[in-house]
Amino acid sequence: MNVRDALEADADALASIADAPTDVMRNLVHDRTVRVAEDGAHDPNADVGETKYDGSNPEDLLGFISFDAQAETVHVTQIDGTEAACERLLAEPVRFAEREGMEVEVLVPEDEDAVADAARALGFEQAGPGPRFGGARTAKYRLEPGP
Repeated sequence: MNVRDALEADADALASIADAPTDVMRNLVHDRTVRVAEDGAHDPNADVGETKYDGSNPEDLLGFISFDAQAETVHVTQIDGTEAACERLLAEPVRFAEREGMEVEVLVPEDEDAVADAARALGFEQAGPGPRFGGARTAKYRLEPGP
C-alpha cells in the first residue's frame, strides 16, 4: 500500500469513496491536508503524466484522510476506506501530532467499524459521543500526546 498526498485529479475517485460531490472533494484537497492510500501493486514512480494528472481510478484508491491542526489539536475531518487503509492513513496525523506535542481527535460515524477499529489499534480512546451529522450519531475518539 502506498500513501501519498492527494491531488486535484483524485477528486472523482475521492467522491466515489466518500459518496460526495466531486466539487466538494476538489475543495477538500485544496483546503485541508489530504492523503490517499493506493493499491501497492501500482508503481509510485510510474509516469505521473499518465495517472496522477489525468484523474485517478476509484478502484486504485483504498481510502483517504483529511485533517487540519488548530490550537493544540489535530482534527481528522474525514476518513474513509478499507480497515487497513484507515489504520495506515490515521497514522499520518498521529505522526504529525507526536512531533508537535498535540492531541488528535477523530469523529467516527456509528456505522464505520473500519475507522473505529483503526483508531483503537493506534491507541485512540473513545471520549464520549460526538455531534450528529445528517441525523447520524458519531463517537469522539482522542489520542493524547505521549510524555
